[in-house]
Order: sequence, then C-alpha cells, then structure tokens
Amino acid sequence: MTHSALMKLSEKPWLWAFIGATCVWIATIIFTGGQGAGEILSAALSFGTFSVIVGIGQMYVITLGPGNVDLSIPATMTFAGVVSMKIIDSQNSMILTGLLIALACGAAVGVFNYGLIRLLRIPPIIATLSSSFLVQSSAIAYGRGLKIKPPPLLADFSTTKILGVPLLAICVMPLAAFMGLVLHRTVYGKSVLAIGQNPRAAKLAGVRVDFIRFATYVLSAVLAGFCGYVLSGFSGGASLNMGAEYLLASIAVVVIGGTSVAGGYSNLPGLWGASLFMFLLVTMLNTFGLSAGVRLILTGAIIVGVIVLAGGRKN
Repeated sequence: MTHSALMKLSEKPWLWAFIGATCVWIATIIFTGGQGAGEILSAALSFGTFSVIVGIGQMYVITLGPGNVDLSIPATMTFAGVVSMKIIDSQNSMILTGLLIALACGAAVGVFNYGLIRLLRIPPIIATLSSSFLVQSSAIAYGRGLKIKPPPLLADFSTTKILGVPLLAICVMPLAAFMGLVLHRTVYGKSVLAIGQNPRAAKLAGVRVDFIRFATYVLSAVLAGFCGYVLSGFSGGASLNMGAEYLLASIAVVVIGGTSVAGGYSNLPGLWGASLFMFLLVTMLNTFGLSAGVRLILTGAIIVGVIVLAGGRKN
C-alpha cells in the first residue's frame, strides 16, 4: 500500500511543491509557538500570486523545449509598470486604460523578443537577455528613475483581503485555471506541448511551429506586463527595480512546480505550490534568525533538493 502511494506521488512531481510548502509552514509556526500562522500564510499568498502570474508565461516558454526561456520578464514588468503608471497619473478613471497600455507594452516586448530569435537567429536566452537591457533602459529614460504612484482604486484592489485571502489571488486563480485548460484542451496548448516533445515531428504533423513560438513569447511578455501593472498597485508605485527578484523566481517556480526543463511536459497547479514554498522558505529562515549567508546557502540547498524530487519524471 505504501509502495503504491509512493508510485502515485512519483507520477505527480508537482505535489512535492505543496508538500514542501506545508512542511516549511509547519516548521515556522512550531518555532513561533503558533503565533502569526494565518498572517504568514496570507502574506505568502499575496506575494506568491505575482510569481504565479509571471510563472504561467515562463512555463509556456519552457514547455517549448530546451533553450527556450524568457529572461526579459523583470524588464518587461518594470517597463509596463512605469509607462502605465505615468500615463494614468494617479487617476482612478484611467485604470482600465492603464491596464490596456501595460498589456500593449508587454505585447510589444514579446514581438521584439521573437524578432531577435527568428529574424536574427539569436538563441532565446541571449535574445531575451539582450532585449531586457534595451527595455530596462527605455523604462529608465521614460520614468526618469522616479517612483510613480498608482491610482487609489488600483492600490486598494491589489492589497485588499477577504477573510485573510488576497483579492488579487482570488482573481488570478480563475486566470490560472483558464491557462491550464488552454494548455491541455486547445489546439494552441497541445501544439506547445508537441513542439516541446519533438519540434520536427510537430512540424511534420502540421503544427505551425514558428507561429506557436511567436505566440508563446508574446503571451509570456503580456503576462509580465500585467504583473508589472498590478505589482505597481501593490507596492505603492512603479520603480526601476520592481521586477528584479522575478528573474530567477519565474524559472524556479516553474521547475519546482513540476514542469520539465526538457520541454513537452508542464503542470500549472504546481506553480501555486512552488510560489508558496519559495516565500515560506525565506520566511522560515528569517524566523530562525540565521545570518544572511547561511540563509542563502540553505535556501539554495533546499530548492535544489525540491527540484530533484519534482524533476524526477521519466521520459
């Protein structure tokens, strides 16, 4: 019976992210004597939601196969946040307009990224990294290094909680579920999976490989633009370093969540578990009062361990 249960767990590697998050949370509340247990979980859900948003786009890109990764996500978040907040100018009446502008900024970056990849034949990791410097520079030039405040209604929406559950997380959950359905139930999603498994076979089967890749990089950038928009409301304004921590985080949550780095296999629910795990792990180590160096070492070691457990899916 035990062996059967372990076999089922091995078939669902994304469960390790939720198991890891639960263990870390329990260890933290035991250390604190149960104080602040709900607040810690609520904060993890608040901050984890942003990782989920960018993680969805990164997951689609990584699913395309080896070598596919979007390193322009932090710069895209910053650019979309700065441009939209400056145009909104703290006016509640411009919130919807600002959202559309943020999405358009993301789409423009996505088109530019794939243009470098396809037209100039630059590897995705180099193309998106090069793009990020140009996009970040544009954000600096446009925003002049100032923190631009969001409109009050956007700030309230981004920070409001209902019974301890962030309103933003409640709104993003249906988006995540929809993107999961797109991945596994639509022609586009199945094409992404097919390309990740074998691009040559997918092309011979009639899949428009170049168009699917183009659409996927645009999707990733659009979600990064959306994340930059809502993060500007949550953090009290758009700043030039607002997306910095989401470079490695967007990749880590995808891999820890059970997506294969070899492409062709992904699991969206695991993004939530991985995002919670990442935040709760840092919270636990801070609660233990460890030095910064020790925290970084333990964080890296634990993340590697979870990745090994979550990445054990056979071809």
